[in-house]
Amino acid sequence: MFWSKTLIPTLRDDPGEAEIPSHKLMLRAGLLRKLSSGLYTFLPLGFKALKKVELIVREEMDKAGAMEVLMPALQPREIWETSDRYKTMGASMFRLKDRQQRDMVLGPTHEEVITELVSHELNSYKQLPKTFYQIQTKFRDEIRPRFGLMRAKEFIMKDAYSFDIDINAADASYKAMYDAYVRIFERCGLRTKVVEADTGAIGGKWSHEFMVLADTGEDGIVECTKCEYAANLERAERAIPSPIYFPDSEKAIEEVATPGMKIVDEVSGFFKCDPKRIIKTIIYLIDGNPAAVCVSSDRDINEHKLARILEAQTVVLADAGTILKSTSAEVGYAGPVGLKIPVYADLGLRDCKGMISGANKNDTHLINVCAGRDFQPAQFIDIGTVKENDLCPRCSEQLREKRGIEVGHVFKLGTKYSEKFNAIYLDAQGQKNTIVMGCYGIGVTRTLQSIIEQSFDENGIIWPLSVAPYQVVIDVLDPKVEKCMSVGLSLMNDLEKKGIDVILDDRDERPGVKFKDADLVGFPIRVVVGARNIDAGKIEIKLRKEKKADLVDVVNAVETIYNICKT
Repeated sequence: MFWSKTLIPTLRDDPGEAEIPSHKLMLRAGLLRKLSSGLYTFLPLGFKALKKVELIVREEMDKAGAMEVLMPALQPREIWETSDRYKTMGASMFRLKDRQQRDMVLGPTHEEVITELVSHELNSYKQLPKTFYQIQTKFRDEIRPRFGLMRAKEFIMKDAYSFDIDINAADASYKAMYDAYVRIFERCGLRTKVVEADTGAIGGKWSHEFMVLADTGEDGIVECTKCEYAANLERAERAIPSPIYFPDSEKAIEEVATPGMKIVDEVSGFFKCDPKRIIKTIIYLIDGNPAAVCVSSDRDINEHKLARILEAQTVVLADAGTILKSTSAEVGYAGPVGLKIPVYADLGLRDCKGMISGANKNDTHLINVCAGRDFQPAQFIDIGTVKENDLCPRCSEQLREKRGIEVGHVFKLGTKYSEKFNAIYLDAQGQKNTIVMGCYGIGVTRTLQSIIEQSFDENGIIWPLSVAPYQVVIDVLDPKVEKCMSVGLSLMNDLEKKGIDVILDDRDERPGVKFKDADLVGFPIRVVVGARNIDAGKIEIKLRKEKKADLVDVVNAVETIYNICKT
């Protein structure tokens, strides 16, 4: 390919719309252009790199025994009502009507479609196990699209779905996909961290996320400083803490006037105490029913863990009217003592003594509050957020926080969807059984951008050879000089014959411009063909990730470059 024949609209300055390095570089290097909020057009270089990521995904999915299919992006409302997700997906789902006024959706994911298919096509144990995958466009109406492809309204995902006769067989399918993901991200040149994760709207009992560690990552994770434990903050656990115990803890509970003091800082300032001593009580509607949830005020409530532990479909903050009815007080004065609604308390409050809480009475707090003596929750459960320096739930060593970008997610779904779509099979004895499922997603477009977020310098992108749009750029410094152009063309033709992707920069530009563009785009190997070196029978080869360039004999250049590409 000749540079002059393609479209690579590089930019010298960072676009104002871009916030993180990878987004800036994708725009500056001419990989994509924005159409509208959360919508992007891939230009030739970006599309080539995207296709290479897709190829790696396909090869590893096929190697793992999965079969490729292609399902509709446009889906009828009815299948989403069957799964009970038409409402729970909320405003993130694009909804529309066809000309017959039938309700349709643009698929954010495809569990419903594939399970509906399998319920009709697989009905015997002899047909199982099966794993299907697709590489398909997905749609989610993000409330705030940002960071380029990281959080877009339209994106490309690889989603796969396994179907097995029982849990043990499903575990084997899960392991096969897990291992395939490890290989995929290694081949893409990504350093990933696998963490335990919340299953979210997809459902199921267990899942793992593949995280690209990056300071700009939207997801928080914790990892143990000693053992292998790591988890998304939505899922993270901590070792059961020692009971919170404060002086004067045996004194009787007592009301104290706290006029106008509703927030933790005001209350802790008034009592001159550690926020850890204050019980924060939040009123929620859990599946529509009011309940109080308590943690010590030095941490927040993890609503994802709360919903999972209580097996709740919805967990939302209660409105002011519900709070007044449930506590007899305005917002800001709720406490666990004397409530008639269910109370759920974090494990950190078990056996706590000498605490301070709202009195369920305006402008009033309670002191000397003790768990067990003054209030007894329906359950003590692990619902507090995990923080830096909390102790690991596996080995009790310290945890540390990091940021990550989720590029892959694997789920053990169980029978959540197969039960609702009546996906059953007959076993060897002719008995009916429900198919056990798993699902496995990779954000293909997000993976592409994550590679850049993890591999760049002050000059531009540093592509791994496996996904670079072109592995080699040949900079002919003066394309008007016949001997230089002849060598450049010969190198390009010979390398292409060996299966190497090559672009020849034949533009009538200064060498400095060509070098800057080559570094910005991030081609792994730069070959410089200049008249002075050609007269000596040499060309220059420089690796993008190295500072030093090497002079190589022209006669050995193709073999040298080929060997670099194949290492």
